[in-house]
Amino acid sequence: MSEFIADSGTDIAGSSGDTASYGESDNLLNDVKPVGSVEMAGASKEQTPEKAEIEQAAACASGDSIGSLLYSFAKKVVTVGIIYFVGYMGWSVAWLITPVILSVARDQWRTKTETRRNVAKASALANDKEVILARLGDLPAWVFFPDVERCEWLNKVLKQVWPNANFFAKNLIKESIEPNIQQALAGYKLNGFKFDRMILGTIPPRIGGVKVYDRNVSRNEIIMDLDLFYAGDCDINFSLSGLRGGIKDFQIHGTVRVIMKPLIAQMPLVGGLQIFFLNNPNIDFNLVGVVDLLDMPGLSDILRKIIVEQVAAIMVLPNKLPIILNDTVPALSLKMPEPEGVLRIHVVEAKDLMKKDISVLGKGKSDPYAIVSVGAQQFRTQTIDNTVNPKWDYWCEAFIHAESGQQLQIVLNDKDAGDDELLGRATVEISSVTKNGEIDTWLTLEQAKHGLVHLRLTWFALSATKADLKAALEETQLLRVTSMSTALLTVFIDSAKSLPQARQQSQPDPYLILSVGKKSEQTTAQMRTDSPVWEQGFTFLVGNPDNDTLQLKLIDQKTGNSLGTLIYILSALMDKPNLEVMSQPFQLQKSGPESKIIMSLSLRILKRTRCDTPTTEAVSDKTSTSEGYGGDSSLSRSSSVRTAPAVVADSTTSETAVSSSVKKQDSRKSTSSGIIDQMSIQEEPFTVLNTVMMATPPRSPNLSENGNELLRRSPSTTSSAGSAGLGRIQLTIAFSVQRQRLLVIIHKINNIPLKDPSNIPDPYVKLYLLPGRTKESKRKTNVVKDNCDPVFDATFDYVISNAELVNSELEVTVCTQKGFFGSPVIGMQKISLNDAEISSAQGLKAWYDLLPESKFE
Repeated sequence: MSEFIADSGTDIAGSSGDTASYGESDNLLNDVKPVGSVEMAGASKEQTPEKAEIEQAAACASGDSIGSLLYSFAKKVVTVGIIYFVGYMGWSVAWLITPVILSVARDQWRTKTETRRNVAKASALANDKEVILARLGDLPAWVFFPDVERCEWLNKVLKQVWPNANFFAKNLIKESIEPNIQQALAGYKLNGFKFDRMILGTIPPRIGGVKVYDRNVSRNEIIMDLDLFYAGDCDINFSLSGLRGGIKDFQIHGTVRVIMKPLIAQMPLVGGLQIFFLNNPNIDFNLVGVVDLLDMPGLSDILRKIIVEQVAAIMVLPNKLPIILNDTVPALSLKMPEPEGVLRIHVVEAKDLMKKDISVLGKGKSDPYAIVSVGAQQFRTQTIDNTVNPKWDYWCEAFIHAESGQQLQIVLNDKDAGDDELLGRATVEISSVTKNGEIDTWLTLEQAKHGLVHLRLTWFALSATKADLKAALEETQLLRVTSMSTALLTVFIDSAKSLPQARQQSQPDPYLILSVGKKSEQTTAQMRTDSPVWEQGFTFLVGNPDNDTLQLKLIDQKTGNSLGTLIYILSALMDKPNLEVMSQPFQLQKSGPESKIIMSLSLRILKRTRCDTPTTEAVSDKTSTSEGYGGDSSLSRSSSVRTAPAVVADSTTSETAVSSSVKKQDSRKSTSSGIIDQMSIQEEPFTVLNTVMMATPPRSPNLSENGNELLRRSPSTTSSAGSAGLGRIQLTIAFSVQRQRLLVIIHKINNIPLKDPSNIPDPYVKLYLLPGRTKESKRKTNVVKDNCDPVFDATFDYVISNAELVNSELEVTVCTQKGFFGSPVIGMQKISLNDAEISSAQGLKAWYDLLPESKFE
């Protein structure tokens, strides 16, 4: 019978042509009826070569099955032997459990990462329609933003030139990345790193969209952003500590900015390019070979971290990859750093973080620390042990080279002896800070069940006016933070000439170390020359230009001997035109008589931008926005309160009464107002510039202490119990169009009726997002014991699109925990979210009357 089937399959395989496979023959065999099988069997007997091949394949399969059985048997024998040996030696059972756990964790982790890589790789090969259908959650940028254009023509060009890019990439990796990786791995006691082979493969990068800026751009430059995505079939081999391995399935995704400048009157019309990532790109890859043993969670993070750092050191802001296209263009115009300003960051505290540590009684607390990243710049706070409400009070400053597009990211981790665990992350758009000068905000942590972090961000523009230094010095003195700066120094090292010989009959290998205060930078080493050309730029923050100095030291790399020094007093720049000197030679000390270094220096004073406008009643402070919570949220800092003119309901009320009310309000200590300080739990009122909206008519008056109704103020208390006599609740509702998030702040409840003095309610608030009262949309505050005027100051957010928002409602239910059967409802309210004021800069802050539950049934 088996011969009959084999003959039938052979006949079909032979009749299907040379391109048919045996697998296809088997599929055709299933459709053949027994009636015709005799003829096919007879015909197949003449085709002895094909029959011999099938029999040979069957014999190989039989041999493979026997080998598989032997391997399985040997594996079980080895497993039993190991268990017996561990028991015989009396070792701990941990010797058995630990390898099993590591093996299972490694397999699961690799399966997950492999799936992600395959999806990304498939998307890189697919056309637009397939990408959209397969990955609706990760559409190209041109789908969402009307100013981002498709660029299929550019993808076709990249595909054509991609084979020629391998040589350029090989030189870049070999000359720039390999030495830095060697140095970084040496810190982990891993030596001998070297790239052996670098092949980029056949799959080119893909550009998801192009945005060309036509506003606020110099006429001497062209600026464009590219949504770059690469998931290629590269083959990179390397050796590490005598082991050989490789990198495959390398993937990178990020926004690349290309600046073409200066524009010139001769071909190619563009003098040069500056190419850089605005923020750290997403990088992933797969390790192969012997070093695949490192490809486990925790261990592979070392190599991944180093590669990300090296990419950032080359072309993530503030680092740029300059390319000169015309010899007439000076290197200074492309390679000298050009910061747009400085961002001062104050990581104040965090609250309600997740508990990651394990104690004897269950979940303990955490040991949190924060990492702040702005492009390639990274700062780390101290670790606060055993708390979920850390207070860091950490200050740092970052250079900003592109206001538009750059982001600040803060990541909170729990410090552990092994791998640190994530407590959450948050992101702030730099443009929201530069627009308003200052932000004081609580950010809800993403990728976390709960938790918030408190940031204060201040923007400083760069000024070439000497008189601005006084105000900068006064501000740093008021902060009482010694690490804060008042100025920014930009140094461009062009070249040196006539350096002395460090050793007999041999040219030196010079490199330069620059220092300002505690920060030091180092140029690359130039081999075998006494007239090196570096063309490298550096940026330093200066505490006080009147006292600080720039120190330079030339060193020979081979011997470590000094070739010369230079100390430049920065106060000398204060008397220079525009506070700068360009391409000037400076005589080196402790060097040859003709040894000089050519460099450019530029000093800029940090000037705080202010967005406040004085009023007749009080001087209002800065307005700030938070991209995390909905755009340009108005806030008032320090002791002053924004005082827009009040609208008085009673026309007979005198202006004196209004003025006294405002002055009394201004005399109290004010917290940061509105959405930005939503988590400041204080009894002081929030001051928001929006009309107080009432939920149900008639509107209960918001009375000031002298009896005047101020419609443009949201008081901290209300004297009314609402239209139903069940109390009133104060809420802030805001929607961030940029982040597609709805923010709800439950401030307090006033005047809950007390029917039985011996049974004071224990109120709490529940939220649901309608329609569809689901478990995912449920939010709940803590319970306040025995209180008819509870204060919650609880913040909740929802991820919701603008289209869904206009058709949604917010159900607010106030309950008391006291009760024999469940939690009795005190009152409810439904709020329509189809309100333009909710999506406005200030959001909507108002008192709402609580209504009986029966009204909503």
